[in-house]
Amino acid sequence: MLFSSITDKSPLPAKLRLDKGFQPCPAEAGDEHYPNGIFEFNITRLLAFIDARADRFPIGSIAVADIPDYGSSQLNDETVRAADLSRPVLLAEISPGLYNLIDGHHRIARARREGVASVPGRKIACPVHVAFLTSTLAYESYVEYWNSKLKALQRERARRAPAANSTVHHDIPSRIAQR
Repeated sequence: MLFSSITDKSPLPAKLRLDKGFQPCPAEAGDEHYPNGIFEFNITRLLAFIDARADRFPIGSIAVADIPDYGSSQLNDETVRAADLSRPVLLAEISPGLYNLIDGHHRIARARREGVASVPGRKIACPVHVAFLTSTLAYESYVEYWNSKLKALQRERARRAPAANSTVHHDIPSRIAQR
């Protein structure tokens, strides 16, 4: 996970509702996929969607140090050397407020090797990427996962928030003693 964009004052994302009519994103020959556990995304189709609506998904600067290094040593060395650092990486909100790198692992590995501090990238908030899950099981599991993380966030906020509309009477014992 990259970082949290949710603060105690920011609104929480919406709960996902299970759509019984969900249609998995079909995989065509040559499509690139990103498996994140059971959640597999069709990256080729997601990028085409984003490119067709580029004004909705601005390119920003992503700090390389903010992206965890999960196995870049397992990436093909030739592909890492050839990675185009001008092409934006893609981060998706996999858990409320937390973004994972889902496209651009070779670019990030090259940037690390070359000491590049930041790369261009796009952040895709939930639920945009949900339509690009490749199976009904992945979709149903994702909705359950998202909602469980949202519920945990709500509990954590409630735990940290001061009791609403409560009045603290620190001087009650002294008033009682004065009677």
